[in-house]
Order: sequence, then structure tokens, then C-alpha cells
Amino acid sequence: MLKTITLNCESLLPATLVMMKRVIVSLVACCFSLVAAAQPIMKLDKSTHNFGKFREDVKQQCVFTFTNTGNEPLVIQQAYAACGCTVPTFTKDPIQPGQKGEVKVAYDGSRKIPGHFKKAITLHTNAVNRVVRIYIEGEQLPAEQGK
Repeated sequence: MLKTITLNCESLLPATLVMMKRVIVSLVACCFSLVAAAQPIMKLDKSTHNFGKFREDVKQQCVFTFTNTGNEPLVIQQAYAACGCTVPTFTKDPIQPGQKGEVKVAYDGSRKIPGHFKKAITLHTNAVNRVVRIYIEGEQLPAEQGK
């Protein structure tokens, strides 16, 4: 006796679609985990520098140090402040994983109103934390007051 086997294609279609969806989701998840795993991370030693009290005729400078704790080279693409009295300069070369870099900040408060100030410097990077803000602050005294 011959048995006839009939395949019902309609019943296979949903199972095949479910399996295909699972495979696609798994592939996408793998791709995202690979991309997320291979990125630089900027870890600052400090995010704020306080100059304390100083006379307006004395220009101030400080250095912010950071480490690339990720596993890809870190690049600072741009650093800027909202005011022309604050000028950042930064390491232009890529910072390799485990290495340190610097952002130097110069503050010239001449012709500014004496008193407390706080300035933000914005850094744009290729790191996981794409936009990073660092701050300088202090209390500027009139030039004749500290003599």
C-alpha cells in the first residue's frame, strides 16, 4: 500500500516566517553588539577647574587630562567655548586605547566685569560620549585690587 503524504504549505509558511524573523533579529543584534563593543570612551580626570581668586590682568590657564578607556582610537573633532575670552586647544592626533590626551584652556578676563564666572567648553568626539562639556570657573578681581 502506498501512503500519500500531503504537505500543507500554508501551515509551513508561518513557521518559516517565524524562523526567518528570529535569524534576522539575531544577526542584527550581533551587528549592534560588535559596533557597540568597538568604540572609544573618553574618561576625564576632572570636568571642572576652579582658578580661585585672581586679578583681571593675570591670564589663567589649565589642563584637562583624559584617558581613552575604549578599544578604538579617540579623536576630538572640535572644541569651542561660547565666549572669546575662553580658548581651548586640544590633542589633534588620535588617542590610542589606554593612552592619555589633553585639552588646554586659556582664560583672558581683561575688560570683563569682575566677579564670579563659570564658562563651559564643549568637546565633540568620536567616542561613545560624543559631546562632552568641561567647565572653568573662578572669581575675577579688579586689576588694582590684588597689588
